[in-house]
Amino acid sequence: MGVLIMIGQVLLGLSILVVLHEFGHFLAARAFGIKVEKFYLFFDAWGVKLFKFNFKGCEYGIGWLPLGGYVKIAGMIDESMDTEQLKGEPQPWEFRSKPAWQRLIVMMGGIIVNVILGMFIFWMLTYKYGETYVDNTKLVNGIAPGVIGQKIGLQAGDRITEIDGRPVLRFDELLSSKVLMGNTTLTVERGGKALSIDVPGDILNDVADHDRNEFVGLRSRTMSVDSVVAGSAAEKAGIRAGDSILMINNTPVPFWDQVRGMIGKSAGKEITLSVLRGGDTAIVQATVPEEGTLGFNIHADTDFPYVTTHYGFFESLPIGSAKAWGTLIDNAKGLGKIAKGELRADKAIS
Repeated sequence: MGVLIMIGQVLLGLSILVVLHEFGHFLAARAFGIKVEKFYLFFDAWGVKLFKFNFKGCEYGIGWLPLGGYVKIAGMIDESMDTEQLKGEPQPWEFRSKPAWQRLIVMMGGIIVNVILGMFIFWMLTYKYGETYVDNTKLVNGIAPGVIGQKIGLQAGDRITEIDGRPVLRFDELLSSKVLMGNTTLTVERGGKALSIDVPGDILNDVADHDRNEFVGLRSRTMSVDSVVAGSAAEKAGIRAGDSILMINNTPVPFWDQVRGMIGKSAGKEITLSVLRGGDTAIVQATVPEEGTLGFNIHADTDFPYVTTHYGFFESLPIGSAKAWGTLIDNAKGLGKIAKGELRADKAIS
């Protein structure tokens, strides 16, 4: 039942978006005096309708097939226009009789409404929740690169200070299209020295194969064990919730990426963990399974320099609009990369 409800919610949500898109065509057509014959939520396939009424020469209704909706505009040449209608002279109220610039606006009306809707949604979200981000300039412990970040040369503890020569003020910029679209250069501070690392143009394929968090993440300190998976190697070894891991094989592991990395590299081997338990230090021997994990979760380290900014109603408008426009531009860039063969289409939608 839960799956059916979810499918229904998705179909309804998509249908509303499609109807709003079609409403854009409707408004533009009406503005130029073009007759709109039908406007429907859902499709009335084979003429079956759940509800309909006529108002000012237009039939409004709800169809039975929940796959979006449609608007039928008089004189718009499509599969619904019969050949007899095509033979007749264009009428003043028909789409085909209007000048090219008006026809173009009618055709673009749906896209314009979608963009305005996106701007409105981002505006309201910005007004209600503001913006919360991690101040990259105050990160003390640097980053924890995932497999993608390691592949291009990033290391744990690095501080990424610039993207193409521009200062990085917010950590989420490192996971934005400015970086993940590729062909950028990162300035990295490592051991008191600055070095440059190039991000390849096809990195988005790697992100699609894994996850963007496998590029870079916040470097977390090793916290206490939150839970142990039943039947796991951790449970068999005697690791308990509340344990704090201090060392692995006599090597201090103050950061979670060190714990995960050392365990992962010890697949099929026995390791020795020193843990703090109830104020005392305990030694735990564990055999790491072939998949390279012991089977426990840790409490998340939230000690990061978060900044939250709230905005007024009208102050939120340009910020929300910029986010909506940025999303549109990112999608356009992604499609451009697909067209150029730099991004695999199957990964773009996965």
